[in-house]
Amino acid sequence: MATPETQRLVAGRYALLAELGRGGMGVVWRAEDRVIGRPVAVKELRLPEGLLGEQREILEERVLREARSAGRLNDPTAVTVFDVVGDGGRLYLVMELVEGPTLTQWVAANGPMPPAAAAALGKQVLSALENAHSVGIVHRDVKPSNIMVLPSGRAKLADFGIARIDDDPRLTTTGAVVGSPGYLAPERIQHAVATPATDLWALGATLFYAVEGYAAFERANTAATLYAVTNEVPYLSRCQGPLASAVMGLLIASPEARLSHQQAMHLLDLAGSLGPTGVTTQITSPTMTTKPRRGKRIAALVGAAVVLAAACFGGGWLSGKLGVPDTAVTSPAILPTWTYGPGGQIPKFKLYTGYCAGGAMEVGRAYTASMSCDEPHDIQVFGISDALDTNYKGAYPGQDALARSAEGYCALLFASGKIAPTDKDSTLRFRALVPDNQAWDHVKTEDEPDGGARDAYCVVSSANGSQLTESVIAKSS
Repeated sequence: MATPETQRLVAGRYALLAELGRGGMGVVWRAEDRVIGRPVAVKELRLPEGLLGEQREILEERVLREARSAGRLNDPTAVTVFDVVGDGGRLYLVMELVEGPTLTQWVAANGPMPPAAAAALGKQVLSALENAHSVGIVHRDVKPSNIMVLPSGRAKLADFGIARIDDDPRLTTTGAVVGSPGYLAPERIQHAVATPATDLWALGATLFYAVEGYAAFERANTAATLYAVTNEVPYLSRCQGPLASAVMGLLIASPEARLSHQQAMHLLDLAGSLGPTGVTTQITSPTMTTKPRRGKRIAALVGAAVVLAAACFGGGWLSGKLGVPDTAVTSPAILPTWTYGPGGQIPKFKLYTGYCAGGAMEVGRAYTASMSCDEPHDIQVFGISDALDTNYKGAYPGQDALARSAEGYCALLFASGKIAPTDKDSTLRFRALVPDNQAWDHVKTEDEPDGGARDAYCVVSSANGSQLTESVIAKSS
């Protein structure tokens, strides 16, 4: 900490008090605006020794561009830039002082965020991006370390230093890709073009990190990371339903099929409504030493990348339809969701993923015994998920909420390469099975040792009512 006698005074106004952090382009200081007496953060641009001419001008202009970018924003989630000054041959960016850890630090200290909290954070960052995009600003470096988590639960998106303003082409360099490798959208790696859609992809990767506790595409080196971004599909293990659909929809490889601002916001709204919202208010000290729990590593869905645009995102979650009696997902192969349990269409259902059973699905039929999928069979389970999400501990949420959650998950799996037939939309049908109220509330007894049912099942059958003769699940290569 600097003393009053040794404090550096920048531009005769800003007293640098303590270093907050440093990176490749400079140092960020805690400072005080001595004119109006408020605390501020000051970013001091420090260029590499020997950097002269055009390269120096480009980096200096980047700081000025950050100020212009932030100055065109009016959003409480974006860090405010107050001033840009020069002193002693260096440039200084004077910004709002945000007291709180970055999302990276928060997760390192607390572990993965609860899904509802991640959804609340995502909504705030998405709002800042939508406002930035509306005035022609593309951030280009959305990532956990650029999101501040305040003790109140508010989030702040920082570092517009490499933002691109659409009407300011002067800083375009030949083929340069700026940003963090694990948060670069696939099209940026291939074409080096930053657009609003690339920011949305980076937000999807950031939300994956928030809810899972590790970076979806981070590998041992940059080359491996870029390969993962362009060739692998991450696997969510800690959330289902609308939040999972939002994350995976933002991570769709094709920018044309990727979720829009409005679609993502609607899904995040739904995700937040499923449980308590807001980020935990007790934030531990920013001096973090623990590493985030790694959880499950990336598991690519078998075969082609997930195609969600038509399968999951054309129906009720995006149009805002709630309480739909049949299905809230648009897919040519989906059937209305049924319930299992004492009061449901299916009295009992006990099959595991990959298991097959005989008997066409009809009301009143129970399924408690499996059979070989190499023999003629009528149904096969191709996925199981926890209803809503793994952290939901509340009362029975209702069939509609369970159906929306299960349908999105089942549609995602069905549209992916996990289901082998190439003509599956015309030859197969699938439905979700969710627990009814009685199954959900069931209490263990000596005669019935199973507790309350929480699993949602994805079940596939033939489209024409004939029996299947082999497993529809793709074999691992």
